[in-house]
Amino acid sequence: MGGICKPLPQRNMRFFPYLIVLFLCFNSPVKAQERDPVKLAVVGLTHSHVHWILGRENKGDIEIVGVVEPNRGLAERFLGQHGLSMNLWHADMASLFASTTPEGVTAFGSIFEHLEVVQVCAPKGVHVMVEKPLAVNREHAKEMASLAQRHGIHLLTNYETTWYATNHDVHRQVHQEKAIGALKRVVINDGHEGPKEIGVNKEFLEWLTDPEQNGGGAVIDFGCYGANLMTWLMNGEKPSSVTAELKQIKPDVYPEVDDDATILLQYPETKGVIQASWNWPFSRKDMEVYGATGYLIAKNSQEIIARLPGAKEESKTKIEKRPYPYDDPFSFFAAVIREDVEVEEFDLSSLANNLIVVEILDAAIRSAETGKRVYLE
Repeated sequence: MGGICKPLPQRNMRFFPYLIVLFLCFNSPVKAQERDPVKLAVVGLTHSHVHWILGRENKGDIEIVGVVEPNRGLAERFLGQHGLSMNLWHADMASLFASTTPEGVTAFGSIFEHLEVVQVCAPKGVHVMVEKPLAVNREHAKEMASLAQRHGIHLLTNYETTWYATNHDVHRQVHQEKAIGALKRVVINDGHEGPKEIGVNKEFLEWLTDPEQNGGGAVIDFGCYGANLMTWLMNGEKPSSVTAELKQIKPDVYPEVDDDATILLQYPETKGVIQASWNWPFSRKDMEVYGATGYLIAKNSQEIIARLPGAKEESKTKIEKRPYPYDDPFSFFAAVIREDVEVEEFDLSSLANNLIVVEILDAAIRSAETGKRVYLE
């Protein structure tokens, strides 16, 4: 039965207002002390993923204090599209740093340009998040890592799939619950119909199909997702060897780069299969994880298909979105800068993981060129 509310003794009524104040202090959803948003600058607008930050809901955790883009027309177009002032615009990084000092920079230019961003930002103590992959080749990646370590900055890499709740649930079931036994095979599928076919902006298409500015075609653009997830699932273990076949299925559309890549990663007890393509009939980012006793399939950001030991058929589960600040790259970046979140060594965003990603992609390109398996150091 419910309790009976008894009136407070008259002698205690003078303390009642103070009890109300204490109750409100401990139960108010408003934070006792709000912090200023982290100041971020956007360097480069040619990568169409930049709309992710320009059109982002204002959560109060970041403030865009500058935008660097040499192409003024592109800056006017994109900033105007999102209702942002051209007062934020700078033609180069020198102009940006002459007028403001951001705490962090997000890079949305070509992959080749990532190195220059770190070369400028690291000595100033400015943290950097680049759009995937980390670098255009191993030489760039090594120099970027050296600069980040020497100057003590965070250097993160952003992937769309990092924020998929399903991927994290699969990782948990594989490693914490041992739900499907020993990991045997992982198949990771990423891509779409092709950048030209889906209508990316011309500034993006120009460098995405340039072997110098992008480092390759689909092998870089979508192969990096699989290498990143596989390195994470393997707790940072490198594959012993990489074998790859790169194709030009549409040489008339993409004459300078591959548009289809199949990459095989061999580990002592596990095999990784990365299928990255600009030739899928539809856009996809999914992962199949097979263990000794069952399998888990992350179909998209929130749906998992599974068949676990003892089950007679597949099950489907919808996973809740990840909690703040793990649901958004810029919330996460801000939390890392504020030291509210620690990046684990082989986390999806980490430098250690993404150095291995670049090494895998480099080996894949060499394997395709030589027709031979490439063994990693």
